[in-house]
Order: sequence, then structure tokens, then C-alpha cells
Amino acid sequence: MSSLHFSVVGQSVTPTKFVAQARQFEVVIDEPPVLGGQDDAANPVEYILAGYAGCLNVVGHLVAKELGIHLRKLSIRIEGDINPARFLGQPTEERAGYKSLQVHLLPETDEGPELLQKWLQIVEARCPVNDNLRFPTPISITLPLTSRVYPN
Repeated sequence: MSSLHFSVVGQSVTPTKFVAQARQFEVVIDEPPVLGGQDDAANPVEYILAGYAGCLNVVGHLVAKELGIHLRKLSIRIEGDINPARFLGQPTEERAGYKSLQVHLLPETDEGPELLQKWLQIVEARCPVNDNLRFPTPISITLPLTSRVYPN
């Protein structure tokens, strides 16, 4: 299969609020009041967690079907801590991002632990967001010399 291309494009509404288009979907991002926002939407690091959970959900169900596992339900909780000091421009040796993430999967099924461990290993290996979070992804950030607005 050839590569799939995904992109988002958007505009700043306020210093903390950003509205993006992802295909035909509008994605609103804001910060909570403690970080200067109006709390109009989830913040960027919460979207990372939601995207990760959504990816685990899709891959989890796909792999369950392939293994003949009947998933009645799959609950996912992902959590992590961030020290906001670097983000706020304060001196710190800690990274700006999550210190670590704890992922809790709760599949509702009649399958035993051995098959569920196999399922989990396959899900971890095939989840694109898991791959992006676990391994370095080359990133190129550019700053055009002329000002322009990206079209939707």
C-alpha cells in the first residue's frame, strides 16, 4: 500500500486558541485558565492523549477481529504529568513534554490473559501514534521569509 498523507491547517484566534481544519473537520484547541486560556476546548497535550487513545481503539479492535477476540467494549485511560516551567520560559532541566505516559487498556472480553498479551503486543507494534510517541520522528519546521496565510 502506498503512503497516506495527512495534514492540518489553521489560524490563531487568540494567543491561546487555535482553530484547525483536518479534512472536513474543525479542530479547536485552547488552554485552561491556569495557562491563560478561556477553556473553550482541549489543549494540545490533551489532544495528543486523545489521539493516542483513538489510535489504540482502532488498532485494538482491528487486531481483536484478526485474532478472533470478541471485544464487547474497550475502555482506555491515558495520563501523564508535564512540568510547565519550560513552556512558561522558566529555568528548568526538565523537558517541555510529558515526563512519561501511563496507558491503561480495559478490554471487556471472555478471552484469557495469554491471548490478551499477544493482542497487546500486536496493538503496540501496529499503532501509528504509539510508534510516533515511542520513537523519534524527523521534524522540519520552516519559517517563510514572506508573510502569508495558509489556505484551508
